[in-house]
Amino acid sequence: MRLICKSGDLMENHSKKIIEYFTNLDRSKFMAYNKEFAKYDSAFSIGYGQTISQPSLVLEMTLLLDLKPDFKILEIGTGSGYQTALLSPFVKSVYTVERIKELHDEAVKRLNILNYINIYFKLGDGSFGWEEFAPYDRIIVTAACSVIPKELLDQLKNGGKMVIPLGTAIMQKLTVVEKDKNGEIKLNQIENVQFVRLIGKYD
Repeated sequence: MRLICKSGDLMENHSKKIIEYFTNLDRSKFMAYNKEFAKYDSAFSIGYGQTISQPSLVLEMTLLLDLKPDFKILEIGTGSGYQTALLSPFVKSVYTVERIKELHDEAVKRLNILNYINIYFKLGDGSFGWEEFAPYDRIIVTAACSVIPKELLDQLKNGGKMVIPLGTAIMQKLTVVEKDKNGEIKLNQIENVQFVRLIGKYD
């Protein structure tokens, strides 16, 4: 399992709390199929041409966000709600967008039953983000894009970060997008990944 190390005692302690929560988060509760394989570090279908990512990658993307308790997060691609559930306890609020109604409805029901109370759901094209509640301290995109959607960059707060898979339909680079206090953009490519495409304006 890949873990991201952070400098500083406070960040290291926060990362440890996230890792501990992740370790105890029952992935099978977010899987409609293949529940018996929930502990495998592999991606699985959740129906409708979508997948639940391998746990190590979900954790890695979460740690790359450098979360803080007062942060407002935008998640593009609710899917099963597994990534959403890992974000929720460590930030002030999560705004999550899903384009497939069946997955949206299932995630709303599932996360409400599990008593996550700081998550806000939207059914729609994630390419456009959720402008009503922008700007966001962090944005996480759980589907592959050929380019960074301009709408998401605009909705990212100055000083914020976005984690997004960028590339082709076959292979992408997991990329950290940093927006400095002046609005300048810096990209840091982490590793090769494979996600389903972000369907919408930029597909």
